[in-house]
Amino acid sequence: MSYRQITTTTGAVCVALSLMACGRDDDAVSRAAATPTDIALARTDAALDATLPGGDTSDIIAGLRARRTILTDGLYAQVARDAVIGRSSKAEQDLRAARFRAQSQSKNWLPSFGPQVSLTSVGSLVTTLFIEQTILDNGRKKAERAYANAEVEVASVAFAQDANDRAFEALNLLLTAQIAESRAAVNAAALPQLERYAHIMQERVKGGVSSPVDADIVQQKLDQMRADRDLDLEGAASARAELAAMTGAPVTGTSDTAIFRTELTAQPLPDLKAEAEATLAGAEADAGRAGFFPRLAAIGSVGSSSDVSLGATMDQDLGFGTRDAMRAIEAQKVAATAAVSETREDTARTLAKLEAERASLIRQRAQAQSQAASAAATFNTYVQAHRDGQRTVREVVTLMESQVSTARRAETLRYDIIRTDLKMAALRGVLVDGDTL
Repeated sequence: MSYRQITTTTGAVCVALSLMACGRDDDAVSRAAATPTDIALARTDAALDATLPGGDTSDIIAGLRARRTILTDGLYAQVARDAVIGRSSKAEQDLRAARFRAQSQSKNWLPSFGPQVSLTSVGSLVTTLFIEQTILDNGRKKAERAYANAEVEVASVAFAQDANDRAFEALNLLLTAQIAESRAAVNAAALPQLERYAHIMQERVKGGVSSPVDADIVQQKLDQMRADRDLDLEGAASARAELAAMTGAPVTGTSDTAIFRTELTAQPLPDLKAEAEATLAGAEADAGRAGFFPRLAAIGSVGSSSDVSLGATMDQDLGFGTRDAMRAIEAQKVAATAAVSETREDTARTLAKLEAERASLIRQRAQAQSQAASAAATFNTYVQAHRDGQRTVREVVTLMESQVSTARRAETLRYDIIRTDLKMAALRGVLVDGDTL
């Protein structure tokens, strides 16, 4: 073997060993290569980047980054931010993995190479380094790059959807706590007066003026009102504890309004994801169709024997079912387009349902407020009538119970309206700022 052949062979073996080293335990390699700075950057860099690997810009991702929360700066906006910022989710890691795959595919037009090491019949080591450069592939590699970029877009929408869902989950816990606290406040405001009536009944029973049965009924209503208050406070404490676990710190504040900065006009995230998935399916179909046509490549070998040649191959074997296989690929693209239409219809139905629920809740709250005001006026009339000796304590207490129940329902409806608005905002992906993801 000549000196040139020995040098070439040694180089090929080194390349082979280097490539074999790339196949070691990925975790071990990552641990050896990653530095604290790399880990910190991986946690702080925004996952949403409109620039795709390869230099293209995604309109879908750019639109996601441009979205702004509809919540004004305040308690609700702060809770939404705290629930999302600084959290590493599976959806985020899936997006980062998709970006790495797209980065890898962005170089698929470059030559590929690989070593081959074998023993001859006489026991000598033969190494060869093969280099292949695609010349004509009928658009397959371009479709593979488009597929990888579409994967990034799908993962980006999924990440935005996950962030908005988590923000809504945190806000829903806050609303649960606020509902319970508001209902407890209604009971707490009525308890002193009810306690006074219970005391009056006890004194009347001692004086032989009233029946012990009436006193027991008033006492039962008092005990029930206290129990409802305590149950509401316990529920509020539980919701706030769960919320603190989500945000990393106790959430304080009693804001009972959620003022929207803009109208809910952003494109719903399910629709956006369906469009990205249709693009993904189209790229997959293009790559599959290219596999039925010959692929021309230049192949060179360097080693014990060197050679350069042109080769034509096909990724898919031709047969009697080839035509139907290509039709299936086209049908796949049509199915993806149909899925977009179905998703839009489902989303429109969901939004229409939420709009109808919101209108109904507004109407119910107006009725509850009117009933509560009427009950309060009637209650004041009964109180005066009781002082004049025209109404019994039992009648006054029964009316008070009705008034409290109506006021509690009005408080619940107030927050239910806010919850419905937040559901629509989460569906449209405008609970958190896109550039913070």
